[in-house]
Amino acid sequence: MVFLADNILILGHGGFGFNTNVFETNIINLAAVVGIVVSFVGKNLSSLLEDRKNTIVNNLQEANQRAIEAEEKLNAARAQLEIAKKKAQEIREEGVLRATQEINNVVSQHELRLARLEEFKQETLQFYQQKAFKQAYTYIINKIMTRVRERLTKGLDSTYHVVVNNFYVSRFTQF
Repeated sequence: MVFLADNILILGHGGFGFNTNVFETNIINLAAVVGIVVSFVGKNLSSLLEDRKNTIVNNLQEANQRAIEAEEKLNAARAQLEIAKKKAQEIREEGVLRATQEINNVVSQHELRLARLEEFKQETLQFYQQKAFKQAYTYIINKIMTRVRERLTKGLDSTYHVVVNNFYVSRFTQF
């Protein structure tokens, strides 16, 4: 008995026999099946694999294109966010500026009103002072006139007559 390539057993009488080694038989069977499949289905399988390869490549290209578009949209959104942040900061600064101006305006108006009130108060005080002085002058003049009438009705004595003359003389000298 002679072994050729460890798989086929050739008998001395010109016949074939079976190899009972399972591992070697499985490898031979697998090789035969793969060879038959490749020879009969090879072109169809290769065209299916080529179609699948093209589909996968197209899907990858589309995914890459979508990723690029998404990146562009993300960059555009970031740019808009930065613009919005700048605009918000400008609005915030403008609001602070307007609030400061409004506060200054209100303070100046308040100070102006306080000045007017102080002026009115001074005018009122001056008016009542003048009124009080006028009343005091009127009262004093009335008292003086009353005393003068009393003296005139009582009669003048010589000492009083000298005092009255001196008073008028001193008044004329002041002018």
